[in-house]
Amino acid sequence: MGVLHNLPWYEVTLRLGIALAFAAVIGWERERKARPAGLRTNMLVALGASTFTVISIAMFEQFMADPGQSQPVDPTRIIAGIVGGIGFLGAGAIMQGRQRVHGMTTAAGIWVVAAVGVASGAGYYLIAGVCMVMAVFTLIVVRWAEGAMNASPKTKRDTPPPPHSPE
Repeated sequence: MGVLHNLPWYEVTLRLGIALAFAAVIGWERERKARPAGLRTNMLVALGASTFTVISIAMFEQFMADPGQSQPVDPTRIIAGIVGGIGFLGAGAIMQGRQRVHGMTTAAGIWVVAAVGVASGAGYYLIAGVCMVMAVFTLIVVRWAEGAMNASPKTKRDTPPPPHSPE
């Protein structure tokens, strides 16, 4: 069996492979910063999302080809499930402590990697690639810019006035 309902196996492999590769780029950046969702987590999220997307496309083609099918088939329901499930997974990465919330970027990154997986699984390689580039830009360049802005010298308005000396 060389075809999965009009989708050749080499195309399925390409879709899953691109999701894995693009997620590896994002995951590598997270791994470098020793974040909770690193290389393997990001790769697995994208691979799973891509696989579910390919399955939903195949199921849509399979059931649309069946003239006796009485129930409407909506492949976007699987993608909606991915979005909800990834939100739940991302919520587990968020922690609160000492008046600070940690893990928001990790959670958002997992969500974006799932989108890369869905786009790859659907065969939208350009969208997946652009999303991956923008995610890496956000994680690296924007972090650098934030650090540069936070390290800038304070203005006189930001510093408290000197204490008054008693006379």
